[in-house]
Amino acid sequence: MSLASPNCERDTAPVRTEVTAESWSSLVIDDDAAVRQSLRLCLEVEGARVLGVATAEAALEALERSTFDVVFLDLWLGSKSGLDVLPDILRRRPGVGVVVVTAYASFETAVQAMKLGASDYLPKPFTPEQVRQAARRIVEAQRLQAEHARLRERVDAGMETHGFESRSARYRSFLETASRAASAESVILLRGESGTGKNVLARWIHGSGKRKAGPFVTVHCPTLAGDLMTSTLFGHRKGAFTGAISDAAGKVEEAQGGTLFLDEVGDLGTDAQARLLRFLNDRTYERLGESRERHADVRLVAATNRPLEDEVRSGRFREDLLFRLNVITLTLPSLRERREDVLPIALHFLRFFERSHGRTGLTFRADTESVVTEYAWPGNLRQLRNAIERAVTLAPAGLLLPEDLGLPEGDVHEILARQSAPSGRRSGPIEIGADVSLEELEREHIARLIARAPTFEAAAKTLGIDITTLHRKRKRYRLA
Repeated sequence: MSLASPNCERDTAPVRTEVTAESWSSLVIDDDAAVRQSLRLCLEVEGARVLGVATAEAALEALERSTFDVVFLDLWLGSKSGLDVLPDILRRRPGVGVVVVTAYASFETAVQAMKLGASDYLPKPFTPEQVRQAARRIVEAQRLQAEHARLRERVDAGMETHGFESRSARYRSFLETASRAASAESVILLRGESGTGKNVLARWIHGSGKRKAGPFVTVHCPTLAGDLMTSTLFGHRKGAFTGAISDAAGKVEEAQGGTLFLDEVGDLGTDAQARLLRFLNDRTYERLGESRERHADVRLVAATNRPLEDEVRSGRFREDLLFRLNVITLTLPSLRERREDVLPIALHFLRFFERSHGRTGLTFRADTESVVTEYAWPGNLRQLRNAIERAVTLAPAGLLLPEDLGLPEGDVHEILARQSAPSGRRSGPIEIGADVSLEELEREHIARLIARAPTFEAAAKTLGIDITTLHRKRKRYRLA
């Protein structure tokens, strides 16, 4: 529809003559060529790379193959409603900003578009500045969201470095092996249950190796598929596929001189697997749509929580690629396999979230410590961290109770019943002068000291006993 199309060529805004690293991309979906051209001119003035398509089918194909920051979607595409296409757009690209454009604006259609996930609504006739403002709002919001995610990732990485200080003999042995692997240049495959900290360990390996001054680049394989995964890894040439509106470097090139981390590598598609195998063999690759051979000096670390051998048997994963990835395998122990570390890590998270939430004086009640120590934590470190953050956020008082953790009630009751069964110990906090035995008082005092002390040796020194006596009392009182 050409109704009141803006003439951006007459706009007085300064024209940007080159696309910078800060530029962004837009997909314009409109069955009127004049409107597509007008919107293209408006957006290119802002430094955007723009692809215009006339049909919903062409738009969905472009979204399958490439990423866009902003989508301008006409409400009517021939006989098809843009609102019918909107859910498919968001399903293919969650988080993309969609501006619904129409000549027949109404409050009801605006509300319906927003309910379906649109970011903004632009009625015709509109001015070039209205187009640009709609795009700017989305791009700026995405920039802030990405910056927040980067900051959160750095905070999480710093917060979880405590996971590399362990009282568990098994985990200390694992870390020694990981340290030796980090100092080499071999491909590393990280295995382990979800939430065990594979991404944190990958970053630690990078920071402990020879390439620590180089970039650390992460590719989340489950979020990408088909040509988009291949182009994300290796880049593409302009015109290589629908939506390839400019040349693009891939993550391999971005990681030059550093480490490329493939998170959930089992989700790679067939083409990406073949290209990755070739890259692992000789460190060469080509961008999609380009015959020029490129070379990259990159160390590869991959992670999976799937049994890749089963994926090979089912035909979903190449056996030869598994062999190339499986040079050094590090299997992270689950949290229940290193119970000695659970309470110290929980206390570390407690202190961290206490500071970040502006609270002070938070402590676990004795029965809460028992639940933290004895719970199975199927979600491992991620679940433990979330439970502590929930407790810090929602607990009304400074003494955190078992119910503040948000764990299944049945599991909590079972743990508390098991803890009190042998001697009928109280589940509440024990205070000096309370009606309790010396044995109960000693157990409580030792438990709190162990939780607070950096090492068992330090706890023994504070208690004025030798380390052998402390271990004997730990065994007697069944303390972590």
